[in-house]
Amino acid sequence: MDKFIQHEGLVVPINRANVDTDQIIPKQFLKSIKRTGFGVNLFDEWRYLDEGYPGQDCSKRPVNREFVLNQPRYQGASILLAQDNFGCGSSREHAPWAILEYGIRSVIAPSFADIFYNNSFKNGLLLIVLNKDIIESLQNEVETQEGYRLHIDLEKQCVTTPGKVSYFFEIDAFRKHCLMNGLDDIGLTLEDADTIKAYELERQKTYPWLFNN
Repeated sequence: MDKFIQHEGLVVPINRANVDTDQIIPKQFLKSIKRTGFGVNLFDEWRYLDEGYPGQDCSKRPVNREFVLNQPRYQGASILLAQDNFGCGSSREHAPWAILEYGIRSVIAPSFADIFYNNSFKNGLLLIVLNKDIIESLQNEVETQEGYRLHIDLEKQCVTTPGKVSYFFEIDAFRKHCLMNGLDDIGLTLEDADTIKAYELERQKTYPWLFNN
C-alpha cells in the first residue's frame, strides 16, 4: 500500500453523524473482492438519483447535484471531514477501499466506529480523531472558504490549516509505523522474510521427510 508521511489536500465535508458503511458503499457492491472499482460508487445512494448496481456505467447516471461530492468546488478533494461515529454499521473492508479509490487519503472526525477504524488502517487510510469543537470550527471554515485545504504531517502528528493553526492528534505507534512505511499485513510479514526462510531451511534439515514430494 502507499506510504503516508505528509499530505496536503482539498477538504470535502460530510456534515452528518452516524454515517454507516452501507451509506459509504451499499451492500449490492459487496459481491466483488477485487479491492478495486468501488470509487465511483462511494456514497452511491446520496451521489446518484437512480439505484446503482455493480458494473454500471456511472458516467451516464443522473447525479444529485446537491450532494457535496458532486459540487464543483469539492472536485479533487483528498481529505474528508466527518462527524461522530463515522463508519458505523456492518463490517466491510469495501468501505475504506471505496474511500481510497475515490482519492481520499485521510478522514478527520470526532470519533469512528471500531471495526471501520481497524479496517481503514490496514488498508492505508489515515483516520484522525480531533475534538468535536475543532471539527465544528473546521467544518465552518471549509463551508465558508472555497478551495479550503489542510496539511497533514503524520510524523509530527499534526493537522495544519491555511491560517497556520496546528492541531495535534494521537495515533498508535504501530499503526503510524505501518502507514509511514506503506506496510499492510503482507508487507509486515515480508519484513521477516529472511527469518522465515531460515526457519523453513532448518525445518527441512530437521524433518526432511515432511518435504518429500
